[in-house]
Amino acid sequence: MTPEQACLLILLIAMLVLFLIDRFRVEVVAIAGLLAGYALGLYPTDAVFAGFASPVVITVVEILLVVQVLARTRFFDRVSTALASRGMRGTGVIAILSGVTGFVSIFMNNIGAFSISLPVALRVSAVSAIPKRQLIMPISFAALLGGLVSLIGTPANLLVSNALAAATGESFRLFDFAYVGLPVAAAGILMTSVLAPLLFPGDGEDDAAAPETPRRRMVAERRVPLGSPLIGTSLANLPARFALKPHALLRNDAFVFGSAERSIVEAGDLLLAEADDTVFVDLAASGALQTDHRQAEASRVEAVVMPESTLVGSRLRSLEVFTMRGIAISALSMRSPRIEGRFEDLQLSIGDVLVLEGDRAAIAEALEECECLPLASPPVSPSFSLSWQPFAIFACGIAATTVVRPDIALAGVVLVLALLNYLNIRQAMADLNWPVIIMLAAMIPIGSAVGTSGTAEVIASALGAILPVSQPLAGIAVVLLLAIALTPFVNNATVAIVLSPIAIEFAAAGHHQPQAYLLAVALGASLDFLTPFGHHNNTLAMGIGSYRFSDFIRAGLPVTVLSYFLSLLLLYVFWV
Repeated sequence: MTPEQACLLILLIAMLVLFLIDRFRVEVVAIAGLLAGYALGLYPTDAVFAGFASPVVITVVEILLVVQVLARTRFFDRVSTALASRGMRGTGVIAILSGVTGFVSIFMNNIGAFSISLPVALRVSAVSAIPKRQLIMPISFAALLGGLVSLIGTPANLLVSNALAAATGESFRLFDFAYVGLPVAAAGILMTSVLAPLLFPGDGEDDAAAPETPRRRMVAERRVPLGSPLIGTSLANLPARFALKPHALLRNDAFVFGSAERSIVEAGDLLLAEADDTVFVDLAASGALQTDHRQAEASRVEAVVMPESTLVGSRLRSLEVFTMRGIAISALSMRSPRIEGRFEDLQLSIGDVLVLEGDRAAIAEALEECECLPLASPPVSPSFSLSWQPFAIFACGIAATTVVRPDIALAGVVLVLALLNYLNIRQAMADLNWPVIIMLAAMIPIGSAVGTSGTAEVIASALGAILPVSQPLAGIAVVLLLAIALTPFVNNATVAIVLSPIAIEFAAAGHHQPQAYLLAVALGASLDFLTPFGHHNNTLAMGIGSYRFSDFIRAGLPVTVLSYFLSLLLLYVFWV
């Protein structure tokens, strides 16, 4: 191993560790690694920022711009209305909604597909009495599975296609992934639809099979009015008598200290507590608790903190985007509740759900500014919401990818949407998830260096000494397993960049064409069902659906195992 190869390996490992511990912003780690690689002489000056001009990055930006338009049309709201009107329940509803999500994800990024389907799933849950836990995780998995089917389904597919073009001069076509991806997606969606009702039984009050199924937990600060039944109750007795888990009691703006048994609730106290989402509503209706910010005829909207939101890491007291518009945060559902101090001291993270009260138009404006997703969609222009033109334009762009490169075809789609006033490019560019885009562009030169420096050959030789990677099925199995093992800890684009050169070397060792090996990389990078932190979709699903960590293992492990062996079989049949 040369000093250059050793430096590159150390740099890659250091970056993967930093991505894993998630202590620094991903774009900061990526740019730092990019500059470190240049300082170490791993690539020339003109290659440092070549990733920002890569067709892969440009295509991802274009897809994200188009997704913004399609999401605002609310076209898929009709799905919830149709399902509710037909009175469908259980596995059938889960399968249809997951299938629609998977289909959407074929043509756009996974987070975009999940964001479009999430409000629909919540409305279906409300009108059909299907527990949210039976719907949210399946559509999260379906969005990941749908991305397996097409070249533009996920950035990982674009990256392995770029690697194939560099190695052979020919890239993957739009639906070359479908030979394997479509059966795997269909099988995974079907399995998840069957498993969800069994793993997450109904959580209704009359459902005896669901006493251990957690509802969504909310944290709120409420005033104890005169005449409240809570008066005279100790904090220790609140959980048993009123289903409230107290975190703090304030009297005259000062904390009441002492043991829970001796801390007695008095009229006028401010109680910071945690409870099921219906408990605070019931106590407010009975006059047991009240809010200090209640407004007459105020609208109530729930919104989830998205990965790209500017609120991530902020404390509630600093959210001027709401206070300047007279919007109150009445409650908060947290993925990992860590209650210290008062309600306003709570810190937001990805997947948290805010309960907002105020003018509906002001709330919609604030949520757009801070990039949070309303769980009850804000009103939009009726003519825009019913328009079919954005979908027709997008469909034409997809068809054009058979003639020209995807980045060129999608550039035409963006142009037409802008000319027809469906897309404000200046505003839409500001709303993009730039940290992920910067990370992707910065990682491309580093990934290219893995192949050009001979580092991939060194890694492939080391693995070949202990594993029979020269045998096609064995080599593909190793690559697929490595991708599945890495993707929960680093994003799928990074997995594709790091493993693509290694996959090409595996193919060369066995004198095989690299297509099957690279497809294994793309598939494994998207088979991310085992943890809530591996993909943003799963993180959001955990927060909104009140899942435990173990729920992802219980539901995700069967889907992962099925997808792994089915992918191996199909890769061998169609590509070896």
